[in-house]
Amino acid sequence: MNPTHHYEQLIALFDRCFSEDFQTRLIKGDDEPIYLPADDTSPWNRVIFAHGFYASALHEISHWCIAGEARRKLVDFGYWYCPDGRDAQTQSQFEAVEVKPQALEWMFCTAAGFPFNVSCDNLDGDCEPDRIAFQRKVHVQVMHYLTSGIPERPARFITALAEFYGRPPLTASQFPWPDDL
Repeated sequence: MNPTHHYEQLIALFDRCFSEDFQTRLIKGDDEPIYLPADDTSPWNRVIFAHGFYASALHEISHWCIAGEARRKLVDFGYWYCPDGRDAQTQSQFEAVEVKPQALEWMFCTAAGFPFNVSCDNLDGDCEPDRIAFQRKVHVQVMHYLTSGIPERPARFITALAEFYGRPPLTASQFPWPDDL
């Protein structure tokens, strides 16, 4: 990991962008990531990322940015999740719902100058995911966002990342077509 990238920076940037408007905080977790809406134990909605990993924080933020208002009232946004160990059909379903979040994650990484690695998240599955094919789908979504417009919440976070890390505005040339991983 680049020594200039620390999860504490993401917490501060996320809080500055979203704590007031969305009553949502980014929190370092000790185990698996999860989203928890405000409840009796906390007045804050909580985006909890795994083990202080910078990449995990960016990934969980991307899911939060995709979730609409109704989903942000549900634990883990009410999304279906099938853990590692998926068969080919289930892996295909997993990848279909991961294209948009991973496109945003790639954009966040680029805005921060942090390496992006597409995640098929199926190390123990009975099928070998095609990482290049999946990253190409993610690439298509990135290009769509760049040409059609990035939604407001992720655009706000991208701007904050780029300003903090002294990076240029996002352009298509920063996202090469995945020929090989």
